[in-house]
Amino acid sequence: MPERTPSEASPSEAVLTVLRPAGTTQGVALVLHGGRSHSFEPVEARHLSPARMVPFARHLHRAGKNRGLAVWILRNRVRGWNGDEMSPLKDARWALAKIREEHPGLPVYLLGHSMGGLTAICAADDPQVDAVVALAPWLDDATPPTPLVGRKLLIVHGDQDRWTSPAASLRFSRRAAQEADVVQYVSLRGAGHFMFRRVRLWHTLATGFLMKAFSDRTGTAGAKPSAPAAALDRLVPSSAGTLPVVL
Repeated sequence: MPERTPSEASPSEAVLTVLRPAGTTQGVALVLHGGRSHSFEPVEARHLSPARMVPFARHLHRAGKNRGLAVWILRNRVRGWNGDEMSPLKDARWALAKIREEHPGLPVYLLGHSMGGLTAICAADDPQVDAVVALAPWLDDATPPTPLVGRKLLIVHGDQDRWTSPAASLRFSRRAAQEADVVQYVSLRGAGHFMFRRVRLWHTLATGFLMKAFSDRTGTAGAKPSAPAAALDRLVPSSAGTLPVVL
């Protein structure tokens, strides 16, 4: 069983759970959950937003643990974004500082859903971040793409999402293409915001994109690709330059 190390200073603070690799850590993925536009209610493990991301973290860990990828799961202090307070972004930056303390210089990969997708994009300017996956992210036309300069980005959005806007995500991806090294946008037919439909495809796309970025960055690109990375390349070829890809 992988070592799991909760890090919690007090009940009102953010919580990190670490899924460690089988050997030496070569990179770290940070998993970020969704929330509400405004709420200072403390986040609990039983809440659906953090619980929803646990299977994604485990799927990524299974793919990466034998290749040196650690997976850190962040539980925010409070449930809301809270306007200029940007509560989850502060928590993400705290988590990134913890990663930097333990693993200075190693590449970091951000995976977020909904509000967590927005958080991941905003936190991408951290110098260790290499790639971002944003699932059904909460974006609008004011969201700046500048944190993604030199990064790799995948946005996945269901075309039946009524909580966050697939159209806004597509517009953002086109703006981000002027900043990021790689931008891919996948529209999932029939899928909604909470990723209940086509859940295996959500997992494959997220894990595959991050594993490919991790392999490219750590010099293992010549090795046999992980199964999710190989599946991603079949579904969304690296040469695909047209946004969106519809699956």
